[in-house]
Amino acid sequence: MAKKSAIEMNNRRRRLVKKYASKRERLKAIAKDQSLPMEERFAARLKLAELPRNSSPNRVRNRCEVSGRPRAYYRKLKMSRIALRELASQGLIPGMVKSSW
Repeated sequence: MAKKSAIEMNNRRRRLVKKYASKRERLKAIAKDQSLPMEERFAARLKLAELPRNSSPNRVRNRCEVSGRPRAYYRKLKMSRIALRELASQGLIPGMVKSSW
């Protein structure tokens, strides 16, 4: 099990990303628009830099929903390989059986 503080920090980041998503998208569109004057685009970049760092989507870490483990994460299942194996061994995942040969 991961540290609760690390899991909570990641959840706070997710909330911030959601809160600032529209503002960040709008500022990025202005900054990339070549038809606007250079000063306006630069001002948009400065406003973008003033947003909280944790509101950036790439600061969010994918973590297992079951254990909070940050590594060996399957996106499709939203869990780590270890949690997946434990649940599969207990027969809690439909259609998944333990391999043996």
